[in-house]
Amino acid sequence: MVVDECAGCDNEVGASSGIWKNFDLDTSLGQVSCTVSRRPTEGKFELQQNVPAVMTVNGFQEGEGGGGPAACDGQYHSDDEFVVSLSSEWFAGGARCGRVIRIVDPSNYGINAKVVDECAGCDNEVGASSHIWKNFDLDTSLGQVDMKWSDLDF
Repeated sequence: MVVDECAGCDNEVGASSGIWKNFDLDTSLGQVSCTVSRRPTEGKFELQQNVPAVMTVNGFQEGEGGGGPAACDGQYHSDDEFVVSLSSEWFAGGARCGRVIRIVDPSNYGINAKVVDECAGCDNEVGASSHIWKNFDLDTSLGQVDMKWSDLDF
């Protein structure tokens, strides 16, 4: 629960000694680095297999067409990573955050990718990093291609 605002603080979260204790941290450290992540609003989703989708090019680095930081972890990601965004329905309120899906092209070649973001307002779309496109040997200027995806249950 937020009870006060730290005006002028840049990327700083003030926490009570009780919070430090819950994380088993020594308050004499003064500050620690942490990552803020979005917790799923829905903890469950049905595992999907061979779901037809349109794969688009998505930029996950700061300043690229993917928008702001990734919804799952509040971070930007390198375009050299195997990362994707999913349409809101498949994103399942964040329940797929950090999960690995398998994207398969029409020739049955597959690539595993980590879900890091939501594509709000997108239908049947997997937004993939340019690294994924390169590994499928696809030219990103195509803009979109038909693929299938599946949840990996591990």
